[in-house]
Amino acid sequence: MRPYILLTPGPLTTSERVKEAMLSDWCTWDEDYNVGIVEEIRKSLVALATKHVEEYTSVLMQGSGTYCVEAVLGSDLKPGDKLVIFSNGAYGNRMGVIADRQGIAYDMMAFVETMQVEPEVVDCYLSQHGDITHVAFVHCETTTGVLNPLEPLARVVKKHGKKLIVDAMSSFGGIPLDVFELGIDFLISSANKCIQGVPGFGFIIARRSELMRCKGVSRSLSLDIYDQWDTMEKGHGKWRFTSPTHVVRAFKEALEELEAEGGVEARHARYRENHDVLVRGMEALGFRTLLPADIQSPVITSFLYPAADFDFKGFYARLKAKGFVIYPGKISQADTFRIGNIGDVFPQDFERLVMAVKACL
Repeated sequence: MRPYILLTPGPLTTSERVKEAMLSDWCTWDEDYNVGIVEEIRKSLVALATKHVEEYTSVLMQGSGTYCVEAVLGSDLKPGDKLVIFSNGAYGNRMGVIADRQGIAYDMMAFVETMQVEPEVVDCYLSQHGDITHVAFVHCETTTGVLNPLEPLARVVKKHGKKLIVDAMSSFGGIPLDVFELGIDFLISSANKCIQGVPGFGFIIARRSELMRCKGVSRSLSLDIYDQWDTMEKGHGKWRFTSPTHVVRAFKEALEELEAEGGVEARHARYRENHDVLVRGMEALGFRTLLPADIQSPVITSFLYPAADFDFKGFYARLKAKGFVIYPGKISQADTFRIGNIGDVFPQDFERLVMAVKACL
């Protein structure tokens, strides 16, 4: 069932157990599905996000993670509100595109892609712009692999009394955090990232009091997070529109695998070891990482081309023939490629990958 190991930041390599969970069909009206699967997932997600489970709830949404980002922005920001987006990559920039399309008032503060979003800059900006009501940024920016400093950033945002929206697409489930302790109002992620499910839906961990403010705000039917949540609450797991049943069932299996592994801390440790094995091996072959170690996430690692005439397409094809699929680069200021460290992959897989890279060179 594995033609190759997928070393990308999602979709990613999933376990046989997660794949096999999709072999049964489910009725969207049946209690075994809604109560036994959907509601259990919703509770589990909140428990993963915080110890203060009474303060938060979760909403599942059909579609990719970007659908959930757009759903939150379009459901939470009212006329008269103003958003500032602190961006250091493509996914932060995408929030700006969403805000443009939605007609949301916003400012964009752009950082260089190889820099972290700096808390001092955020503090200064919010001190000078009292009209800002909401702040948004990406925790792990997979454009490069940079990990933004979530705790100090959240502390600054809360000091200024702003609502906080965090795109934790590529970090939730793989990097420890607590939304209550951080003061996050909306955290957004997706099934096919660190929890190691398959693509098809995303989810929002929402502070209950903030979610209540969203009633009647969205101008979209499909992307209304309050209506989706309200239907799930009243219908005990029922989705408003057709649920991606096979994907949801696989995600429940993935959550059980996460618990069996030892939780987020244990998974984070494995991802870190994957990254360390990869970097040591690639550096021994003459490759250099794009980012310094102190801002590098364990999720995805960017490498500079080893030479100006490096043929990435040929390299990619040779690696794929040996059973490994990697990712092209995504920044304009340097020629890079990326290798994901997340999914059902282990340090020994990266040892084999390094041997395959050596053979391909």
